[in-house]
Amino acid sequence: MEAQIKKDDADISASDTDAPEPSLAEKEAAYERFVWDNLKRNYIGNYLHGMLGMTGFRLVNAPTFLPAYLHMISGSNTIVGLGLALQQVGSIVSPVVGATQIEHRTKVMPAAIWMGGLARVQIVGMALAGWFMSGQPLVWAMLLFMFLFGLFMGAQRVVFGLLMAKVIPLSRRGRLQAWRNATGGLIAAVLAWAAGKYLIAGNVLGNGYATTFALAAFLTSAGLWTLQFLLREPEPPNLPEPSRLRDRLKDFPRLIMSDKGYAWFLVVQMVTTASRIATPFYIIYVSSAMSLDGKTLGLLSLAYLGADTLSNLLWGYLGDKTGFRLVLIFSLGAWFAATLLLLLNHHPWAIFLSFFGLGAAQSGYMMAAQTMILEFGSRAEMPMRIAISSTAEGIMASLGPLAGGLVADHLGFTTVFGASLGFLMIGLIVLLTVVKEPRTAKMA
Repeated sequence: MEAQIKKDDADISASDTDAPEPSLAEKEAAYERFVWDNLKRNYIGNYLHGMLGMTGFRLVNAPTFLPAYLHMISGSNTIVGLGLALQQVGSIVSPVVGATQIEHRTKVMPAAIWMGGLARVQIVGMALAGWFMSGQPLVWAMLLFMFLFGLFMGAQRVVFGLLMAKVIPLSRRGRLQAWRNATGGLIAAVLAWAAGKYLIAGNVLGNGYATTFALAAFLTSAGLWTLQFLLREPEPPNLPEPSRLRDRLKDFPRLIMSDKGYAWFLVVQMVTTASRIATPFYIIYVSSAMSLDGKTLGLLSLAYLGADTLSNLLWGYLGDKTGFRLVLIFSLGAWFAATLLLLLNHHPWAIFLSFFGLGAAQSGYMMAAQTMILEFGSRAEMPMRIAISSTAEGIMASLGPLAGGLVADHLGFTTVFGASLGFLMIGLIVLLTVVKEPRTAKMA
């Protein structure tokens, strides 16, 4: 009897050993089941993270508070341009480094916590510098924190872009971004108005700008904690082997040229980013045409972020229905029109409308650009595609504000705005003539 039991155990072990390895198709099917089974939890986690995180980041990245504060403490357009340039320089290399660190990992949430947390530390640093420093040391500290903020935000963009692609199906990404950006934008718009009217105008805690940055740091941190608690991340069925940074850099030309649609889309990203040469100077240009107190600053921030709130619902649902190429076309057109209006008409209603248009346009651009990247090429190459786009944008975005500051000081704002309009026109022409909708191109 004992011999028979041993024989049966051996047969079972042999049967287990001989069990066929699941095919790639079966692994892909299991991956899809995991995504859909955990969609509700992951959807809520991404929604809350985006709503709270983007609320805080909008207070820092809106073209109002940070440029106005830099100009106030330095008195120089060149310093304003330098600060925005340093922020973008930080984001040039870090996306590629971030991609090489996560593209071979089954789980990327731990890296998201590190990169996201370090980005938020820099906002805390801005607040502390505002409270405890003054004069030239304050200017240099702000420039340092802006550089480090861009450095970690560049890596964060790759990590969180990959996370969304892993857990949110393509057909649901637009509406998720629409609702999280809309609610986050609504909160940010109200907070921006309140920050301008009460925190900055009232110089709360001795420095209203520093208090605003501290509030932004708290909101972004709350979003990150929420995502960490709720997210359930699947393990991809196939992953690339770990590779060195140098080898991945050498692989850039192949990755770009293997998909001509993505190559031309990258051109659109670069020239559109170059048009941001004018972005940090919108609010400074306005200050030369009208009185810019805390209340006015809050109202213009409300217009910019309020447009972000209202337009995101339109952009998200339109993108899900038609693909995001059409969203990109409309947003670049609105960006061009709003910039032209700001340049030509200095009445308060026109300035308010211009900031409204700029907010709607730039939110549409960000949603379309970040979502279209996920739809080109294969899933295995997605982290590096995001990194390439982030690096390309970072290069152009770092040169733009610095050049804009120098041009504004020597040739005036009209030249800066004219250059921005020219880049936007080039982007629209390329987009309309050679970039196809990736969603329908794949189906063709």
